[in-house]
Amino acid sequence: MCTVTFIKTNKGAIITSNRDEKIVRVKALAPQEYLINNIRVTFPKDPQAGGTWIAQTNNTCVVLLNGAEEKHISAPHYRKSRGQIVLELISGDAIIDWQLINLENIEPFTLIVYQNDKLFQFRWNGNVKENIELNPNKAYIWSSSTLYSKEIKTKREEWFTAFLNKNPQPTPNQLIDFHSFTESSNIENGLQINRNNIYKTVSITQIEKNNCTTMNYIDLH
Repeated sequence: MCTVTFIKTNKGAIITSNRDEKIVRVKALAPQEYLINNIRVTFPKDPQAGGTWIAQTNNTCVVLLNGAEEKHISAPHYRKSRGQIVLELISGDAIIDWQLINLENIEPFTLIVYQNDKLFQFRWNGNVKENIELNPNKAYIWSSSTLYSKEIKTKREEWFTAFLNKNPQPTPNQLIDFHSFTESSNIENGLQINRNNIYKTVSITQIEKNNCTTMNYIDLH
């Protein structure tokens, strides 16, 4: 939920997500298929709030990052977990439902939505919704505004560009390696972090979207 990459492939796309979280948070449940609104949805579940940071169906993938464009100050209480918004959207028509869903008193977030070969970035800054359609033939990296400054985000984009220059058509395993080992000595802002044993990268989840969508989950606890 804090670092996400998107790569288009000849058969579909590869979406990879690092979850950076406080280590005291309850450990997530490994991905399973759930029936929500008569839609089969696969996702790792956060037992604390009941939501998720990444989910897939046959035709849709939704990935969550905490925060919108700028870092915000959290309120003491919110009406609903952002991870539950992921499930609301993916169990309907995410692109249409985004315009209708009530986000009052929901903490700011960014969603990456890949649906029917179209790619979108949805953002909620606490006051205004944003909906941007992106070019699905390009490669992207996103880093959460709650943990990474603009300068660090730019540096991570440079790392990703260097990786793609060496691997213009990366395999799923190469992308897992990028998310696992890039700037491994930089435990504050590398792809896998450990900030004073308070915030750590606790898992890596990868969706390979092609004729048969698969989800690969690596628990780093």
